[in-house]
Amino acid sequence: MGWVVFSYSMPSALPSGRRVAVWRRLHALGAVAPKKGGVYVLPAREECIEAFQWLSQEVEQARGEALLMRVEHFEGLPDAQLIALFQHARNREYQEVHEQAEKLRRAIGPGRRRRSLKVTAARDTLAKLRRSHADIARIDFFDSPERARVALTLARITQALSSDAPADADIAPAAVAAYRDRRWVTRPHPHVDRLACAWLIRRFINPHAEIRYSHTPEPEEVAFDMPEAEFQHRGNLCTFESMVSAFRFDDPALRAIAEVVHEIDLRDGRYARPEIAGVDAVLTGWLVLADAEREAHGVALFEALYVALSQATRQAAGEKPRSVARKAARRRQF
Repeated sequence: MGWVVFSYSMPSALPSGRRVAVWRRLHALGAVAPKKGGVYVLPAREECIEAFQWLSQEVEQARGEALLMRVEHFEGLPDAQLIALFQHARNREYQEVHEQAEKLRRAIGPGRRRRSLKVTAARDTLAKLRRSHADIARIDFFDSPERARVALTLARITQALSSDAPADADIAPAAVAAYRDRRWVTRPHPHVDRLACAWLIRRFINPHAEIRYSHTPEPEEVAFDMPEAEFQHRGNLCTFESMVSAFRFDDPALRAIAEVVHEIDLRDGRYARPEIAGVDAVLTGWLVLADAEREAHGVALFEALYVALSQATRQAAGEKPRSVARKAARRRQF
C-alpha cells in the first residue's frame, strides 16, 4: 500500500507555541512517527495528502521548512508493522474514552434510582464521549480493535438512558407495494422530520412520488407528519421513525438517520450521534427557501448521509466497499 510522509523543521527563534501547534495538528490528523527524527506518516489517502499539504504551507508561512513525500513501502519497516503503530496509537485513545464510559455506566445505576437531573447530566456526558469516539474513529485508518468495544459500551449507556423515556408505540405494518402509486401530503414549510420522510418515500417507495404541501389533505392522499395523518408521531417516535418501523425497513444506516432526525426534531437527548449538529445547522440554513427547494435540498442531504453511513457500516463490519448508488438503482427498478 502507499504512504505519505511529512518531515519539517522550524526556526529555533520561533516561539514554542508555534511548534506545539504543529505537533498538535499532527496528533489530530492521526499521524504516527515510526522513528525519532521528525518524520510522520499517514496512509496515502486523498484526505491525508491534502491535510499534509495544508500543514506544509503553514510551516513554510512560519519560515520553517517542510518536505512531503509519497512512498510505496519503507525499507526495514513492513506495512504490517506500520499499521500496528497506527492501531496502537488509536487503542490508547479509545481506552481513555472507554474508561470514562465505564465510569458513567456505573454512575447511572439501576433505573429506579435515577432522577431527571442525573439523567440530563449523564446524557450530556454521553454526548461528549460520543464526540470523542467519533473524533478518534475519523483517524482510525486501520480499524483498531478497541473501536467496537467502546461503541458497544456507549450503545449500552444510550439504551440504559433511553429506558427512562416513554415507551415506543407499537406500529402497524405497512406494505410498500400498497403505497407506490399513492399521492402524499404534509404540512407546508417542511423541516427535518418531513424532509427525511420525503427522502424515504422517494428512496424506498416511489422515486417519482407526488408530494404536496398543504394543511388540508385531499381524498385518497396519504398524509404524513400532520394531525390525523396515517403516518405521524407515535409514542416517543418521530414520523420518520414511525415510517421506518411501519414499512419494516431493517437497515443500520436508516436506523442511524432515524436517530439523527429524532434528536433534531424532538431534542430530548435520547441520541447523541456526531452527525446531528451538522445536519441541524444545514437544515436551519434552508429555512428561508421555498417548500420545493427545501425538499430538493433535503432529499440530496439525506441521500448523501445514507450513502456515507452505509459505507461506514460495511467498513466497520469488514465488508469490501461497493457502490451504494448502484444498489439503490437496482432497488428502484420495480
